Amino acid sequence: MRIRSLGVIDDAVVELSPGFTAVTGETGAGKTMVVTSLGLLLGGRADPALVRIGAKAAVVEGRIVMRPDAPAAVRAEEAGAELDDGALLISRTVSAEGRSRAHVGGRSVPVGLLGELADDLVAVHGQTDQQGLLRPARQRQALDRYAGDAVAVPLEKYGSAYRRFRAVAVELEEITTRARERAQEADLLRFGLDEIAAVEPVAGEDAELAAEAERLGHAESLASAAQLAHGALAGNPEDPEAIDANMLVAGAHRALESVRSHDPALGSLAERIGELGILLSDVAGELAGYADDLDADPLRLAAVEERRAALTQLTRKYGSEGTVDAVLEWAEQGAARLLELDGDDERITELTAERDGLRGELSLLAQALTDARVEAATRFASAVTAELASLAMPHARVTIDIRQAEDPDGVDVDGRPVAYGPSGADEVELLLAPHPGAQPRPIAKGASGGELSRVMLAVEVVFAGSDPVPTYLFDEVDAGVGGKAAVEVGRRLAKLAKSAQVVVVTHLPQVAAFADRQLLVEKTNDGSVTRSGVTVLEGEDRIRELSRMLAGHEDSVSARAHAEELLAAARADA
Repeated sequence: MRIRSLGVIDDAVVELSPGFTAVTGETGAGKTMVVTSLGLLLGGRADPALVRIGAKAAVVEGRIVMRPDAPAAVRAEEAGAELDDGALLISRTVSAEGRSRAHVGGRSVPVGLLGELADDLVAVHGQTDQQGLLRPARQRQALDRYAGDAVAVPLEKYGSAYRRFRAVAVELEEITTRARERAQEADLLRFGLDEIAAVEPVAGEDAELAAEAERLGHAESLASAAQLAHGALAGNPEDPEAIDANMLVAGAHRALESVRSHDPALGSLAERIGELGILLSDVAGELAGYADDLDADPLRLAAVEERRAALTQLTRKYGSEGTVDAVLEWAEQGAARLLELDGDDERITELTAERDGLRGELSLLAQALTDARVEAATRFASAVTAELASLAMPHARVTIDIRQAEDPDGVDVDGRPVAYGPSGADEVELLLAPHPGAQPRPIAKGASGGELSRVMLAVEVVFAGSDPVPTYLFDEVDAGVGGKAAVEVGRRLAKLAKSAQVVVVTHLPQVAAFADRQLLVEKTNDGSVTRSGVTVLEGEDRIRELSRMLAGHEDSVSARAHAEELLAAARADA
């Protein structure tokens, strides 16, 4: 992270280790600003009072390495962001006037998107800010992962049955709740099909009738034209001296026939003229037949126009393309849809029977899920309770409450309306009894701030590898802890860091000694301006800081020896 103009921090780069990073420093040096900066990147509330005096805005930038198929990466890409060489770049700006802006992967986004990404990126455990496993849904998911195949196998079977149950229920509800609409649709289809059946249209009939109407409407002019053409080709019987095309062609043929023997070229032309004469005779005959067959009956024309009017009425209502063929297509589809609608009663009976059968199946599968979760919860609770005993909470006891969620509109099982969901009917909640005689309460309510961080540390250690969140932030995890218990806190943070990235703000050298990287937040004052910076401690510098944390000043010989001993013990333990 890079932090600019936030609180006492002017400009600092925070280099977090892939494993365990400890953030240390004097009280008031600005360690809280590191936590606050991460909170801003995770969509936390923007407080303009955090902007450094004299600055226009505070800016926090982060580079988060992740797989391209990670949930956060997928969600960011859906919002238009792009990964930069396998990393997602996030920035948050808070102006002194209170305006806040967010950018993800080079794209300006709503601040709410940062909160969505945070769910899959960082689990925060601190005095005032708790996320991740405090949500019951995440607790159930983590318990399922902890249980392994014992839950995964029945959950897969349950999920398949649940999806089919929901599909059947949705279809059944759609049929029953829309019964009136479907009945109206069926009535309209029946009316349309009856209207079409009464006319009995034939495919292509409208085009044929249009052509016939055109012919009948111009029968006289067509007959006159055919007769004139016939006379021009075959002659006029009433005028024997009139010259026609056939006579002229016949004369031309005779002229060439008499000399064709003298030149083959003229012989060829004579044959073609002979063919022309045959063609003229054929056309003349067809013209004579056309004129004789032409029906000029006005009654037939009236019948054709009446039929066309009936077809036009159908095409306007049911022919999307204005043709009889489109009307016939509508009728085919309407008949199929009507069969479907008329079969609703039978379909309702089938769906009701299938739904009831699936209810029984869901009940059995959900119970198998519950049994597997209860068994895993017992093992988990015992493991967390044992962890707490080593974290200065020897009398604390953790249990997991698993109960079936009830919903007035849920499925009735043994007289109870059970709410089946995609992951079963169970509600999973972690409970804590901090001391003997105390009633178990949800962990967020059953522990103080410092205790809560230790409880969440114990939970995360037991869940290590099961919770998909890649980064954990612990603030004040060491509150009220010292001595041997502090060493155990450090040891467990180091254990958790083997499967995830862990960031801890701590005052305890016993905890900091276990870190893979130690960051010092240090305040400087030149007499007029106070600033804080962040430094990576290595070698001698780290020993000096641990000495300060142990004895209050870094030059104590005994504190230095103890610091070296702490580091050596932590490295040996790793």
